[in-house]
Amino acid sequence: MKKPPNPIFSHQTVLLLQNQQHSIKTMKQIHANMITTGLILHAYPLSKILILSSSLSIPYSLTLFNQIQTPSIFLFNTFISSITNNAHLAFSLYSRVLAEKSLKPNNFTYPSLFKACGSRPNWFRHGRALHGHVFKFIEPHCDCYVQVSLINFYSVSGKLGIARYLFDEMSKPDLAAWNSILAAYCNGSCSGYCGGENADLSIEALCLFNQMLVSHVRPNEKTLVAIIGACADLGALCNGVWSHAYVLRSNLKMNHFVATALIDMYAKFGYLDLADQLFDQMSHKDALCYNVMIRGLALHGHGHRAIGLFQRMREEGVEPDNVTFVAVICACTHVGLVNEGSEIFNSMKEVYGIEPKLEHYGCLVDLLGRAGQLDEALELVRSMPMEPNAVVWRSLLGACRVHGNLEIGELALRHLVELEPETSGYYVLLSNMYANISRWDDVRRVRKVMKNKGVNKFPGTSFVEIDGALHEFVIGDKTHPCSDMIYRKLEEMNWKLQMHGHNPSTKEVLFDIEDEEKEGALSYHSERLAIAFALVATDSSFPIRIIKNLRVCQDCHASTKLISKIYGRDIVLRDGNRFHHFRNGACSCLDYW
Repeated sequence: MKKPPNPIFSHQTVLLLQNQQHSIKTMKQIHANMITTGLILHAYPLSKILILSSSLSIPYSLTLFNQIQTPSIFLFNTFISSITNNAHLAFSLYSRVLAEKSLKPNNFTYPSLFKACGSRPNWFRHGRALHGHVFKFIEPHCDCYVQVSLINFYSVSGKLGIARYLFDEMSKPDLAAWNSILAAYCNGSCSGYCGGENADLSIEALCLFNQMLVSHVRPNEKTLVAIIGACADLGALCNGVWSHAYVLRSNLKMNHFVATALIDMYAKFGYLDLADQLFDQMSHKDALCYNVMIRGLALHGHGHRAIGLFQRMREEGVEPDNVTFVAVICACTHVGLVNEGSEIFNSMKEVYGIEPKLEHYGCLVDLLGRAGQLDEALELVRSMPMEPNAVVWRSLLGACRVHGNLEIGELALRHLVELEPETSGYYVLLSNMYANISRWDDVRRVRKVMKNKGVNKFPGTSFVEIDGALHEFVIGDKTHPCSDMIYRKLEEMNWKLQMHGHNPSTKEVLFDIEDEEKEGALSYHSERLAIAFALVATDSSFPIRIIKNLRVCQDCHASTKLISKIYGRDIVLRDGNRFHHFRNGACSCLDYW
């Protein structure tokens, strides 16, 4: 008769299993002890050794699992949940569950499988089929855990509409459900969407957050990270500051993730000093934290400071990652530090053993192109070890526009049209290049191609926050309740600009209207409307803060510099590329953007 396990040793073994600081050698010793004591016959410690072994050696854990004579659905669920990064193996185990007549999937089976699908590209069809199994084997509406996993799966798969539908079907969403849908909107605003869609997602996230507060579900740190991110992307300063205050007054933990989100937010708001202060107060700084701060410095054109922070990161023993190098090379790009940026790029492989990826080559192409080294930039594109994507060619085209290189610009456009034929910005860039040298036949040809392909120019959108309310403007906008007042201010601004010698740059405006109309079209750009509104709606002691989805045009940049001097107002504009701090007739970018 087998002796029962020694209760003291069993307790010690379970405690050891709960400690994840193990090597394969110690894990095997624990496994051997479990066999000799009979503890291996009990489901709970067996589940723990499965979790531990799968984190160290999946082949070992699979061998261990296959030795179990009649694994329960609990053990299947445990093993599947510990290997979600290996989607093929997870689904192989699920197939074994379906094949066993004595087993039936339950509420704990599907969340891990949906997570496995979401972690793999092009696995949406598998997850969608799995959704059908949920209806067959369980009642998904009765289990919040399953519903949340479905929301997460559809949101990471880019199906935000389905995720929102599933959320709205929940009668009483809990904190996990609220966090999932908020993360879905906030993550959607960072990828896969552009322009006005981006802003709409962030606005919807803030509206959902208000509904969450009304429903008396108390936010946690994860909630605030998502909301702070939405405020940062939207430029909602008052909401962002309120979120920071909420963390403090609600005794939520100012943990690593919350602090990093706040640093990112204040940097994107233009309050780099506050971002610096929070960064310095953090006791533990990892690569993510450094990356956010370096990116913030890059946005504001502080290339030398970004390089200095990169060096400090190395001195403090924090290993840079792929994102670090993207951030620091971008920082060099914004101020033309070609040699420094090139050296940092070369150090990736030589010093850190990191193989440059497509995004790093794209940053280097942008660095060379903006500095006017277009031949070198083109040579780099042609010598890349991978196929250049649209981002690389777009960087090259943008540089060609700045430096007037039509030959390389036309080459870049041909590649862009093949990769993304429906994107209007490429055609507009080339059209503006032709307009700058009065090649109107070519301008007409490009516009005709756009028309034939059904490509429409995406409108520029600008946001300005006044007393906690966000005001949105598009070109020629007359929908604002204060529209009459705004246009009267525009007339005054234009008159004062003329008196101070401003000569509108009309080359990039539509070619088929008269010069006088072109000047009027420039006056109606979204950022110009936002500035006019801010001038009449805010106290003169406050800086004007504008968020724009597209790159600011040359004329608006020149006129905003002059407006800052005429009206004695600091104007902070965040466009699609970077920050511009206008003060007393000058811009922080030094006209290099």
